[in-house]
Amino acid sequence: MSPDSLADRLARVRERIANACTRAHRDPATVKLLAVTKVFGPEAILDAYALGLREFGENYVQEMERKASAVADLKDARFHLIGHLQSNKTKKAVQLFSSIDSIDSAKLANRLDSEGKPTDAMIEVKLSHEESKSGADPAGLPAIVAALRSSQHLKLTGLMTVPPWSEDAELSRPYFAHLRALAAEHGIAELSMGMSNDMEVAIEEGATWVRVGTALFGRRKKP
Repeated sequence: MSPDSLADRLARVRERIANACTRAHRDPATVKLLAVTKVFGPEAILDAYALGLREFGENYVQEMERKASAVADLKDARFHLIGHLQSNKTKKAVQLFSSIDSIDSAKLANRLDSEGKPTDAMIEVKLSHEESKSGADPAGLPAIVAALRSSQHLKLTGLMTVPPWSEDAELSRPYFAHLRALAAEHGIAELSMGMSNDMEVAIEEGATWVRVGTALFGRRKKP
């Protein structure tokens, strides 16, 4: 086994999750790994699937559409949309994804529900002031929660956030703690937070999903 094989990187990620759970006095089974395969070809999904991964994150409807035929036979694989969703792509999104993790408005929730397909849903909350970040303002969260809970086809499972990137993972902690508090306030169980650089801090703050791309697949090549 090459020291830089996907199997080896996956083992290291799982060890990081387990160690963080030990420090936080949590069962590692309470933290799910979402393999972020955006920008990588379908072969990355196939290789990860062969190693036992079943949950995959993609940023763009169009990119998932290009990969769909190559991964169509992976019957128990689930794909999550973790990037911003434009309202004119809701029909295609519910066809391609098991979970839409980036809902940021009641209007988008209603449009997704009108597609009539049972779909898991997370609300992306914007807790930083970065213009490049998307997500709902915390003040708008009650309306989105209400829209999802009154929908016929969407199941609200959790909240998601992306803090400002930093080499110092500790700087992410206040954002993760804020998301945990919002989830508790609204009775929401799942928290999707933490990536390759700060997953340990996220787990200490209650993450139930960590979204890992670079630590599994390496740095993405710029087009």
